[in-house]
Amino acid sequence: MNPILERERHLSRRQFISHSAAGLGTAGLAHLLGQSGLAAAGPGIGGADQFGGLSHLPHMAPKAKRVIHLFMSGGPTHVDLFDWKPKLQQMHGEVVPPAYVGDKVFSTMTGDAKGKVMLAPIEPFAQHGQSGAWVSEFLPHTAGIVDDLCFVKSLHTDSVNHAPAVTFMLTGAPLPGRPAMGSWLSYGLGAETEDVPAYVVLTSFNQATTCGQTFNEFYWGNGFLPSRYQGVKFRSGSEPVLYLENAPGISERMKRNVLEEIAKINERKLHEMGDPEIATRITQYEMAARMQLSVPELADFSDESPDVLASYGPQVHTPGSFAHNCVVARRLIERGSRYIQLMHAGWDQHNSITTALYDQCHDTDQPSAALVQDLKQRGLLDDTLVIWGGEFGRTPFIQGKLGERHRWGRDHHPYAFTNWLAGAGIKPGITYGETDDLGFNIVKDPVHVHDLQATVLKLLGVDHERLTYRFQGRDFRLTDVHGKIINPILS
Repeated sequence: MNPILERERHLSRRQFISHSAAGLGTAGLAHLLGQSGLAAAGPGIGGADQFGGLSHLPHMAPKAKRVIHLFMSGGPTHVDLFDWKPKLQQMHGEVVPPAYVGDKVFSTMTGDAKGKVMLAPIEPFAQHGQSGAWVSEFLPHTAGIVDDLCFVKSLHTDSVNHAPAVTFMLTGAPLPGRPAMGSWLSYGLGAETEDVPAYVVLTSFNQATTCGQTFNEFYWGNGFLPSRYQGVKFRSGSEPVLYLENAPGISERMKRNVLEEIAKINERKLHEMGDPEIATRITQYEMAARMQLSVPELADFSDESPDVLASYGPQVHTPGSFAHNCVVARRLIERGSRYIQLMHAGWDQHNSITTALYDQCHDTDQPSAALVQDLKQRGLLDDTLVIWGGEFGRTPFIQGKLGERHRWGRDHHPYAFTNWLAGAGIKPGITYGETDDLGFNIVKDPVHVHDLQATVLKLLGVDHERLTYRFQGRDFRLTDVHGKIINPILS
């Protein structure tokens, strides 16, 4: 008997499906190369489920089709930006009442919080809009759109340090190795298009105030899901994705020949090994071929209205800036991306809050507000969810000495912090949750990180208890065994 046929008789079901995917993927690649002029024209064969996703999803009618998560890495200070507390102003310089501290644990930079003194908000607050939302003078542009926003002021998390808290917010677990929310959604719902990645990550930071923060790939990793669901990180500059352009001296014919041979090698290896990751590799080559056409156009703002670009602020033409990334995010969702994760570092203000907080707000306030307004004007806010916030808040007490204003700071505060949401399925112009009179503890409607994640999934038509993946003998999910829908904020 032919040895290949003999080997195929013993293929497992998983190997057979993977092998079949390879054949379809290779044929699809040839078709794509033909469409883009990289291969001879010929008939293409596409898979039945062209854009992926699970056949039984969505579980319910979705309010949102996509998400833009404006993630402020480092912990924005809720008591200086959104959570106005007159008593905190009055108690400036007084010792924190022990009853507020209890047995709370803070970072090693604070240690025991007993004996610390209160720090008043750095800038004044005022009420804005018909909703009367309190917003600091640090955020004049956000103040102008409060009637489009839902402020959740009672978030709390499980980790007091950055890496586990960021990982927890983005993946549902404090330790690396779990899939990010964007990966879960790509796995469950698939992609809206084949031309741009379903899950894209854009990063930016204020170099002078990041306190050494770094972005780790597990913040957008696929974890135990197949690697095709990992977030695609776009770089700053004229080449957002590496290796899309032809290398010097490489002609179209040479590239065509190389890609055809790579496709044959991948198909042969999948036939021999039965490894699903090889099928993923074929899919990635297909995506790369399409992105050679879509990504350069994505980063070209020449078709944008000058007035629209100006609304995002003076940094909009600087690749890698938060403002520039906000425009890219809007262009990505217009082209079919499902989950855009904008990560802006620099909010970790232990001893620089009087200067660094201004810098961060200057970088992010106008672009964030402009993005919401831009989406609204285009009719995209109706089915796009926008989330703004970080991994935790900052302490109402000071880190540093009162006599050294230039060194004032606040420590990490996981016990109460604020995020805002806008868009698809979210009630606009409301505030949910409440902290005590110092912004120290939650006194009404607490929202755990898993609750926020469960609510985001529901808006996308996904039951967080039913989107699971079996790994090492256990069914895992984004919200672990927790999570309650925040129904009062849903329209």
